[in-house]
Amino acid sequence: MSSKTPTARHHRAGPTDIHDPFVREEAKKALIWLGLAGLMVLAVTLAEPLMVVFGGMVFGALIDGGARLLGRVLPVPRIWRVALVLIAAVAGAYWFFTYAGSQIAEQAAAFPAMVEGQVTHALRWAARHGVVLDAKLARDMTEQALAGVSQLGGVVGGLIGGATTLFLIVVLGIYFAIDPAPYQRGLAWMLPRESRPFFDDAFRDMGFTLRRLLFGRIFAMVIEGLTIGIALQMYGVPMAALLGLVAGLLTFLPNIGAPISGALMVLVGFSGGVNMGLYCIGVYVVVQGVESNVIVPIVAKKTADLAPALVLAMQLIMGALFGILGLALADPLLAMLKVMLEHLAQRSHNRSAQSEAAASDDSAAQGV
Repeated sequence: MSSKTPTARHHRAGPTDIHDPFVREEAKKALIWLGLAGLMVLAVTLAEPLMVVFGGMVFGALIDGGARLLGRVLPVPRIWRVALVLIAAVAGAYWFFTYAGSQIAEQAAAFPAMVEGQVTHALRWAARHGVVLDAKLARDMTEQALAGVSQLGGVVGGLIGGATTLFLIVVLGIYFAIDPAPYQRGLAWMLPRESRPFFDDAFRDMGFTLRRLLFGRIFAMVIEGLTIGIALQMYGVPMAALLGLVAGLLTFLPNIGAPISGALMVLVGFSGGVNMGLYCIGVYVVVQGVESNVIVPIVAKKTADLAPALVLAMQLIMGALFGILGLALADPLLAMLKVMLEHLAQRSHNRSAQSEAAASDDSAAQGV
């Protein structure tokens, strides 16, 4: 008869039990790397849905920021403040499209033909002055530019383009804005218990940075769009309202938006003569000078101060992967990654300082 009782057999080491601390630590590291690889594969497979979810988070942060500002003057429950922000946004969009939508739609319909005509005129002018360009190459570039303009027309109706994607982003954003706490707790629950306070702090700072970044972008969009639209309207530039709207929308895309809106403005300006074209160049130079030297430093100081080269690289990568959706979300994503990396660096620094302090205390104790 065996001397081992059922209880002893039950507590015997199994094939997955690791008693050696070194082997256990190495196995833990291997599992972490395998998990990261699996997450990367999952992220590539589900890239587009994840971008839609992130777009909902960005839209939710925008609504959340408005609700927080409203809460400073209106002490009502959060859900009512979110509802008021959404009602104000819908009312503003309805007013805009009711009073200016038809005019902008007419201008947008005539815009591609005007741009193509101005490009053809510029090629003829260059040929008369001895500059010979490949007509096919110029025509292809014009068609690509007009394709981008047509996408911007979709931006006028909705920043993302595609009714289903826009609807999902809006719905997700509303859900996130109404009560973000359950989603934060759910993400924290998937982390080890000792990492949850770090995640809470990082998540809070990421949300704060994202809200300030979005409000800074909206502030710059409104200022630039109104300034350009009014300045062009005062001189009688054709399609002044459309150019102001496009310039304001493109302000959301740092580095890329300003040159595109400036080129379109100058092309339309020269359709009315040399003086009008020079006036449009002057408007662009003055507005961009004020934005670069006054508005951008103020916004960067109050929000996330991102390096222009990093922003441009992120825009190129995200635009190539996800089109205009990735281009629009590149800046917010980079800001959140920056905050997370800063928190990780700070935690690593704190741990190093604690280890050095503990080693110093041990050395002092041994000396005594």
